[in-house]
Amino acid sequence: MTRGGPDERWIDGDHDVAAINDCVVDTVQSPRTRNVWLVALAAAALGLGALALAVFGVFWWYVGIWGVRTPVYWGIAITNFVWWVGIAHAGTLISAILLLANQTWRRSINRFAEAMTLFAIACAGMFPLLHLGRPEFFYWLLPYPNTYGYWPQFLSPLVWDFFAVATYGMVSLVFWYVGLVPDLATMRDRSTGLRARVYGVFALGWRGSARHWERHQFAYLLLAGLATTLVVSVHTVVSFDFAVAQLPGWHATVFPPYFVAGAIFSGFALVLTLLIPVRVWLGLRDLITDRHLDQCAKLMLTAGLVVAYGYAAELYFGWYSGDPHERELLASHLHGRSAPLFWTVIGLNVALPQSLWWRAARRSTAWLFVLSIGVNLGMWLERWLIVITSLEHGLLPTTGGHYWPTFWDWLTLAGTFGFFAFFMLLFIRFVPVIAMSELRELVGDRRPEGA
Repeated sequence: MTRGGPDERWIDGDHDVAAINDCVVDTVQSPRTRNVWLVALAAAALGLGALALAVFGVFWWYVGIWGVRTPVYWGIAITNFVWWVGIAHAGTLISAILLLANQTWRRSINRFAEAMTLFAIACAGMFPLLHLGRPEFFYWLLPYPNTYGYWPQFLSPLVWDFFAVATYGMVSLVFWYVGLVPDLATMRDRSTGLRARVYGVFALGWRGSARHWERHQFAYLLLAGLATTLVVSVHTVVSFDFAVAQLPGWHATVFPPYFVAGAIFSGFALVLTLLIPVRVWLGLRDLITDRHLDQCAKLMLTAGLVVAYGYAAELYFGWYSGDPHERELLASHLHGRSAPLFWTVIGLNVALPQSLWWRAARRSTAWLFVLSIGVNLGMWLERWLIVITSLEHGLLPTTGGHYWPTFWDWLTLAGTFGFFAFFMLLFIRFVPVIAMSELRELVGDRRPEGA
């Protein structure tokens, strides 16, 4: 296989590589899906407008328009933050960890999952900043020189979150872009006019030479190793927001691995939720096969078992601690006020995924789609259970209270869905959703073996 340029072909006349390029590029450049895309983009733009309105409301009236009050100082905003950060982990896991593990099946879905990571981390980063109370002073979280001589409180989990999420977002963006450069060169060579010039700028002069490929592979593997550590560290830092507190239901050493597993669990669920309809819409069933969905389902099942262990550990340590406040919260979960929510979470996140032990369930796109939506809902409700229910109990009878989101809370959540959908649609339209260069490399490796 020659590698003289981004649009390689077999020297023996076979057109497998060209077929990959045609299949992926046509989804971007063909007008066949344009009308559906425009309707979806218009709907997402409405959601984006709702987010702009919600953010304006927070800047104008501050967080008093949300439902937060004593004792629930962290409401649905922090629930959404933890959920979106979890969603953002699947893309880096698929791209970085599976790359280092030499799992070639990831090459059909890694580009899509990486883009999902970028937009999810952008949604997550909004909520701690809006929750500051005075969001216009968010830059106070940075240790910049100033005449007042004050610095951020580095013992505050809020500062930890800021640096963890910002670092994860920047590394994920660079990792995504480095893997995208060869495909942008392919788009450049297959486009004309302004579009070709735009792709050419972002392709950074890529010509597919041996020197280009050598440096690309080195940088890609280096970033994969860096991103792998961030997969574990970022959500571990997020879990410290709760684990370092003395509040019943939060002060638990199991939270770091429990949160990481939950992030992978919910992230893979959203990958399936989006990937199943997109591969049908764009006609990519030959490149994103049932085997890819099967592998995602297996990883989701594995992460789900760790999450189930986390639930069991929470219940056991809450009982074994002998702390009356912990036992009171445990009783509320099992047969008290929060019992309906708790058992719904158990049903969606523990019972439902057990169907993935059967191959027929893992290969059924309809069931995987329904299951992934159920898991996403269950993980969001789990975050509600952790953040809000624990705060409602407190340590003293006088600190008890109830919380319910206001219209502005729900509008902010709906707006982030619009934000996420809007930029995912732009990505689908203007960027190759599948890593063509990696699939071409895979074809080149397997052809001599008769695969």
